[in-house]
Amino acid sequence: MKRRTISISKRGFDFETLMWAFTRLSALAMYLLAFIALAGALLMGARTQMNLADVIRWTFMPNANHVLGTDVPDIAPWATLFWKLTASAFVCFAAAHGLHGLLSVIEDYLTLPWLRRALRILIIVLWLPLCAIGIYLIFNV
Repeated sequence: MKRRTISISKRGFDFETLMWAFTRLSALAMYLLAFIALAGALLMGARTQMNLADVIRWTFMPNANHVLGTDVPDIAPWATLFWKLTASAFVCFAAAHGLHGLLSVIEDYLTLPWLRRALRILIIVLWLPLCAIGIYLIFNV
């Protein structure tokens, strides 16, 4: 019995399919990073040294500056490279996720293929400095 093979282009695997998958996976990555930050905060003593608003703020942006106004006695564990990398990943995933959502809405109203391609390139060009600025602020402020 001869197997039938279908080319990738006929299967429907194109840029839109790839970006659909990216949107779902980036949302899952942001949930995972938030869970890691929440678990880390609770393990570092946030249950007794921070109020709920501060814990939530830390969960979505693990930055040592978010701990300054709390009862945490030692900020050093909250300012490690691990938490800076976690915050950087969160910023990059959130920016990519949000910009792709914006692009999806804009593309719903565009019919010209060259304009769609130009906007995709513009979104990528916009995403890079947004991530760079976010990472710079995380590591230097």
